Amino acid sequence: MKKLLTIAIPTYNRANYVEEKLVWLSEALKGFESDCEIIIADNCSTDHTQEIVEKYQDKFTSTPFTYKRQEKNLGVMLNVAYCFDTATSEYVWVIGDDDPIRVDAIAYIIENVTKHPEISLIFLNFSCRFIPTGEILYERSYHIQQDELRKDGRAIFEHNFKTNNSSVGFMTAQVYRTDSAQTALHKWYSGLDNREAQVYWTAYCALQGSILTSKENYVENAFGVSHWMRDPKLLLAMQYTDLPSVYIKLMELGYPSNYCLGLLISHFFKNNWRVFFGGLRRHPKLAIAVIIPYLKLVTSAVWRMLVPPQSVASRFSNN
Repeated sequence: MKKLLTIAIPTYNRANYVEEKLVWLSEALKGFESDCEIIIADNCSTDHTQEIVEKYQDKFTSTPFTYKRQEKNLGVMLNVAYCFDTATSEYVWVIGDDDPIRVDAIAYIIENVTKHPEISLIFLNFSCRFIPTGEILYERSYHIQQDELRKDGRAIFEHNFKTNNSSVGFMTAQVYRTDSAQTALHKWYSGLDNREAQVYWTAYCALQGSILTSKENYVENAFGVSHWMRDPKLLLAMQYTDLPSVYIKLMELGYPSNYCLGLLISHFFKNNWRVFFGGLRRHPKLAIAVIIPYLKLVTSAVWRMLVPPQSVASRFSNN
């Protein structure tokens, strides 16, 4: 019989964070040991991650526990993909090793997927803290008065992505039905070169069943500690190549073209241009190479919004 929930932790050279998560799991799993499985995907760490895992592994004798040390560093996305592909439970929850999570989060997830097996996606409400200063950037991602279980997944995704695009790309705050997540992953497997591919996976899962959004915060987004935030080249690619590419891919899933093109145009006017100008100072050739296709994509989106394909077709037919 399948387990209900896979809790997977991809990690690289963050032994202390892994230890914190294993301590959390030892408490959070109480009463649910037989409902879950644990996967630690170690991206060939050079620190003492393996020793930490071995130290705690015997504490989870009632829960299947897989520790996979990759033979080489696969990169973030392939290591995350391993977590999804290896999961064997009904639902999969891939969590960041540095994100604080409430001890009752597993209980909340198990209770709801048991009661509502039609759920394909759970949005866990979360706050966001800028770790370097300790400042809370926002208290809640979803401003709702009670838990919401809704069947109109596409509408929920569209609203959440448009109002706070980080909400649907924050890995730790999302729980997926496993078969849907695995299908999404392989439907766009080349998307593993895209750091924003999780948005696509979430968009796909949103179309497969009901969505539960929690009123209570169960997670905190530990913002400002990821290495990509300190890498100008990576920031450039994520901002001007990866995310715009996801907007276009959403149309293939059936999201309205006007919605997707509107996201792209809005991105141009609302994004943080300091990323580009900072990259231009440090890596001018790369910045120019990235921005030209981006501007072409935005220009194309504006043209398609102003002159829809049916208008062009009717104009030719009238002639």
